Amino acid sequence: MKARHRLGLRPAARTGTAPSLDGLLAVVRAHHPDADTALVEHAYGEAAFWHEGQMRRSGDPFITHCLAVAAIVADLRMPPPVVCAALLHDVDDTACPPQRIADQFGNDVVDLIAAVRTAVVSAYPQAGQGTAPRAHGACPSRERAVLAIRLADRLHNMRTIAFVAQSRQHLKARETLDVFAPVASAAGLDTVGRELQDLASAVLQPALSSHAVTGRLLATVTLLLPSRQRARWQEEWSADLTAHASRYARTRFTLRVLLGAPRLSMTLRRPPCREQR
Repeated sequence: MKARHRLGLRPAARTGTAPSLDGLLAVVRAHHPDADTALVEHAYGEAAFWHEGQMRRSGDPFITHCLAVAAIVADLRMPPPVVCAALLHDVDDTACPPQRIADQFGNDVVDLIAAVRTAVVSAYPQAGQGTAPRAHGACPSRERAVLAIRLADRLHNMRTIAFVAQSRQHLKARETLDVFAPVASAAGLDTVGRELQDLASAVLQPALSSHAVTGRLLATVTLLLPSRQRARWQEEWSADLTAHASRYARTRFTLRVLLGAPRLSMTLRRPPCREQR
């Protein structure tokens, strides 16, 4: 397909390996052995053509987002028409004529794309409550198909949220934790729900930075020293720690302090020698 070769997908240097069309088709075939995947490949070609030149904040081609969303949807065992809608879910933001998608993929795909853009995710928990996992090969309801695409879109955006402004990161993470993750779990999509919760929690409750960890560790080490000497050495070590720019350098400095602390403590506690006359 011309669009596929023209786009020249490359491994994403900042976001991991770029999604693969071949991998997507393989997942669709695994869950739907009798399905004609030509429709999915055609949808990819359309998405690649209309999104050509568009880039994500990460610097990756926008089509990588479409592929990633479609791959998540395919992993949820959604049939080819739903995977096509996932590939094309952002085509409304391009110059693609609206009727073109209807002519090439049918009104059902167009309807899914439109529903994805207008769906209110917070309205889904009651409908999804107690929903059993869908049987292999069973056709999903329109509601479940729309939900799958919305959740997949949010999941990939959360996976790449590091490239979003920090203030917006917190807004998206809070919405994900309060709305998207519970809806996914209520709909029986536990794996998606857990990952959404983990990603959102990591944004809202980030782990201590290496600088903070090493700083606290050095403060604890000063307890080995005589009380009158602690403030002086803590100030000196903190200044030295700040002077090291890299995490590796700070870690090495901290290890040297830890290894030398017992000997320093003994030296400081040793009574001063008096000169003999």
